[in-house]
Amino acid sequence: MNIADLREEYMHASLDESDVARDPIVQFNRWFDEAVAANMPMVNSMTLATVSAGGQPSARIVLLKGADASGLVFYTNYSSRKGAELAANPAAALLFHWVELEREVRIEGRVEKVSALESDEYFASRPLGSRHAAIASPQSAVVADRAVLEARFDAAAKDHGTTPVRPAHWGGYRVLPSAFEFWQGRPNRLHDRVLYTRDDDGWKIARLAP
Repeated sequence: MNIADLREEYMHASLDESDVARDPIVQFNRWFDEAVAANMPMVNSMTLATVSAGGQPSARIVLLKGADASGLVFYTNYSSRKGAELAANPAAALLFHWVELEREVRIEGRVEKVSALESDEYFASRPLGSRHAAIASPQSAVVADRAVLEARFDAAAKDHGTTPVRPAHWGGYRVLPSAFEFWQGRPNRLHDRVLYTRDDDGWKIARLAP
């Protein structure tokens, strides 16, 4: 197979800057709800890009757990690689790609930890096994083999039982957006791109060339 020969034509919809919501989070939730209604798989999965203190970018998939006027929230291990990078450089980019709808949403902004109360409440809502795993896993650290992880998990389950308390190394982050871009695939690669940028007067909307 010649990868360069792979082609996809975009025919699903259009996007005009005169039709979008004035507030990007309203537009985001509109598109998110449409993705849910379309039965998109893992609709809340998003690429999170961070940059180390030395300037090395890295990206991974995480799950969106909240989106409102205060920002977009995800949860992770604060001691992980992404946690270390956010501690050194509290800025991030998010990317949603809803393939079947031929849509992307790009978001950039600074990042802060959510409150301990928010993290506690979300942690308590997780399946028990996920809570034990959050306690047990030294995320991003080198481990000898799978058996080490399973032993740590079994120990966490034994020690913390059915009501584990959120460990201090685990919790949420909130991305405070400074820019949103909504991308809609169009024929002939003349895609629609609508950019929101924030200034002292609120959000400004512009069209970008594809």
